[in-house]
Amino acid sequence: MNDVFNADSSKDGAWGELYQAHQKIYPRSVQGIFAKWRWGFVFLTQIIFYCLPWLEWGQRQAVLFDLGARRFYIFGIVLYPQDFIYLTGLLVISAFSLFLFTAIAGRLWCGFACPQTVYSEIFMWIERKVEGNRTARMRLDSQEFSLEKLVKKWYKHFLWIGFSIWTGFTFVGYFTPVRDLGMEFFLGNMSSWEVFWVFFYGFATYGNAGFMREQVCKYMCPYARFQSAMFDKDTLIVTYDSERGEPRGSRSRKADFAALNLGACVDCSLCVQVCPTGIDIRKGLQYECIGCGACADVCDTVMDKVGYSRGLVKFSTQHAIENHWTSAQTLRHVFRPRVLIYSGILLLVIALLFGSLLARKSFKVDVVRDRASLARIVSGGHIENVYRLQIMNAAEKRQHFRILASGMNDLEVMIDSEDLVVESTQSRWVSVRLHVPYGSALSGKYPVQFTIEIFGDNEKAIEKIEEKSIFLIPRQ
Repeated sequence: MNDVFNADSSKDGAWGELYQAHQKIYPRSVQGIFAKWRWGFVFLTQIIFYCLPWLEWGQRQAVLFDLGARRFYIFGIVLYPQDFIYLTGLLVISAFSLFLFTAIAGRLWCGFACPQTVYSEIFMWIERKVEGNRTARMRLDSQEFSLEKLVKKWYKHFLWIGFSIWTGFTFVGYFTPVRDLGMEFFLGNMSSWEVFWVFFYGFATYGNAGFMREQVCKYMCPYARFQSAMFDKDTLIVTYDSERGEPRGSRSRKADFAALNLGACVDCSLCVQVCPTGIDIRKGLQYECIGCGACADVCDTVMDKVGYSRGLVKFSTQHAIENHWTSAQTLRHVFRPRVLIYSGILLLVIALLFGSLLARKSFKVDVVRDRASLARIVSGGHIENVYRLQIMNAAEKRQHFRILASGMNDLEVMIDSEDLVVESTQSRWVSVRLHVPYGSALSGKYPVQFTIEIFGDNEKAIEKIEEKSIFLIPRQ
């Protein structure tokens, strides 16, 4: 029974551990086309993330998710919780974009734009600047305690923590006006929830990018587990051309590797040293591979030095490697029916979402029947039903409204306030009473329709919304 729960015995007779101890990975820095693309996405995503809250649109923050007021401002668009359908559309677009990019070129998101990858790159850059290159970092970690080690470690963590808190502050700045938040931060007047989320998000950034790094990609991210369901043999992935590279082995630059019965791979292991997840791409596609292309960059550098042609490790497909396709043949097979279907659905959803936004009304209305007074007979010989209408002004200007009703004979609309004005991006509850003459209809439920209009100086309707409800006539 113990054999089930323990690993194989070692040579000295000691039992192995159930779980393999984590080995710290020291990625080597690398230069190349994919490294440039990766850092390009780092700069692009972080410029957007850190600068967007500081942009102004009119007299307010350009992008603000004001949870307290239940309004979401995205440049010139003001959304309410009732606009949840747009969030659904964004999620559908994100899902199909992920399916499309994965079907075309594997884990592009993971390797170039995922926040875990982006922040890990930034934290490793800080680490290299403080502690040195891969060899220096390994030597520093292995040496005994010293003043140099203490200073470098503490200085690195000081920079990590400062960057993490700045990241947490920026994140909260999307939900609280960032300029007000900045004043509160320096004056020490932040609310308890703001303090919690600044430090919670900062701690998550510090822990994930500073310590966990590849473990998030390998063990915590579910995408690595189900990626195989979206891959096929025409998906562009980081591949090692084993037919060209094997058998691998070291040799001098001037040696004829064909005469030595060797492949193009010089077995330098640099592709392993630069990998952020510590895998050997020469063993084939592995779920830990995030598709960053670092191994392809460093392999091309080695091929240049020894005078061999590039592309021993490259982005290609399994079919292309097996059939020795050219780049043009590979691309033709990449854009297969599966990709075209994903592209068509994605473009359709995007068109519907933007079309809906363009046709969206500048206000919203909710009609709620007054449960405390369903129907009653009032003075003057009328039957009255009471409703409450919530008018939400989604435009950034004051608007004047009027309320009409139809659906029954001799239907009258009674409103407490004659001047229905709703300020910019505000909402207002209006009590509306509908009257019909007593005896004009039999008891029962009758459909009625409210028409809420925006009107201008000439009293002409500019925009209107129609909402349905029912009118109750009690038993006589």
